[in-house]
Amino acid sequence: MEISRLAWCLVALILLQGCHRERGNSDPLPVYKTETFSNYWHAGKAEISSYRLNQSRYGEMRKGSAVLIFVTEDLSKKLQVKLDDPSASNKINVLKLNYTKNFITGIYPYSLMLSVFTPVQRDRHPAALKVAMSSQEWCGQVYTQVNLRGNRYVVKSHSYFEEEADAQFSLRQALLEDEIWTRIRLDPDNLPTGDLEAIPGLFHSRLNHTGLDRQKAIAERTATDTAHWYTIVFPEEHRSLSIAFEKEFPFKILGWRERWTERNETRETTAWLDKSIYTDYWTKNSNAFLHLRDSLNLPNPFH
Repeated sequence: MEISRLAWCLVALILLQGCHRERGNSDPLPVYKTETFSNYWHAGKAEISSYRLNQSRYGEMRKGSAVLIFVTEDLSKKLQVKLDDPSASNKINVLKLNYTKNFITGIYPYSLMLSVFTPVQRDRHPAALKVAMSSQEWCGQVYTQVNLRGNRYVVKSHSYFEEEADAQFSLRQALLEDEIWTRIRLDPDNLPTGDLEAIPGLFHSRLNHTGLDRQKAIAERTATDTAHWYTIVFPEEHRSLSIAFEKEFPFKILGWRERWTERNETRETTAWLDKSIYTDYWTKNSNAFLHLRDSLNLPNPFH
């Protein structure tokens, strides 16, 4: 009888410990699975933020503007383009970023745009599907597109520079520097840290005429009183990118700093949040762009 009572006590103790371990090891839902995320990003609205840009170019600081536009939309799984029919079954929901930079060197205007498409359900689709970059300047135009096909990124690039010209190649899948922006908004608690391999950003590759390839990198996440910082360092290029973002949802990007070595001197580009609005993505109001421009202090493209 005593042995039986002791055995039941041991069984109960083991069960209680098991329940305690299960509750203790249960992780909170990732941001992209929460109702808060869905209410914000699946309401047919976009977040548009303007930044005051200080861009280093040709050894001097150039004042300009940057804009980040985040919105969710459905993409064709096969073609990786926006679906004409939103009810189609061949689709995947992504968080899209359109990131623009505008600055002038003397009388030489630069207009750059980066588009990033990252699946919302990161547990099923953990990597960005597509990144595209275009650059317009007085010398000419450049366009680069990166698509995930299986476990490789297929890169197609077109440039007016003879050494770059038209190129197509593929890289084994790795973290894209350009997807860090969307991953901050989707799942900041699970940003990769420590030693890793990454593919540098398309803006950097374009402006510095560097080839695109996997590189060793080191990443870390830190915090100040007002923000979280995510920094990725590329030792081979003596270059780093640090992005500051809010500590709480929706984890808005507050600014960034890029540093690199050029002709044995340290160069730096910075951008800091000026204004941000959360607005309907589709509107029939013909004055909507002018209203947004005035709200965000964007440069007037008609002057």
